[in-house]
Amino acid sequence: VQFVESGGGLVQPGGSLRLSCAASGFIFSNFGMTWYRQAPGQEREAVAFISSGGGTRSYLDSVNGRFTISRDNAKNTVYLQMNSLKFEDTAVYFCQRTGFNDYWGQGTQVTVSS
Repeated sequence: VQFVESGGGLVQPGGSLRLSCAASGFIFSNFGMTWYRQAPGQEREAVAFISSGGGTRSYLDSVNGRFTISRDNAKNTVYLQMNSLKFEDTAVYFCQRTGFNDYWGQGTQVTVSS
């Protein structure tokens, strides 16, 4: 099992980024996927969830309405579109099979700064 996150960077408040997570080593279309983030000195938290077929999505309250999770099962990839970014969104972002805590990628750093 492997996850490769990408798309992070430095952005000003109010800006946008689109994160991607390429997954391999398992049948991607069989699993719900979750984006997590971890800020320095803080616990990792779940940000967004998408069901295996993409029909169900849920979000952390603080990102609801600003972030959109999606997936392309043909490409074994899950995405996180992040709009109206805030300082508090600064963190390393990871993807993971929902309910699992085994293999983790390196994450992608998102820094919101003026």
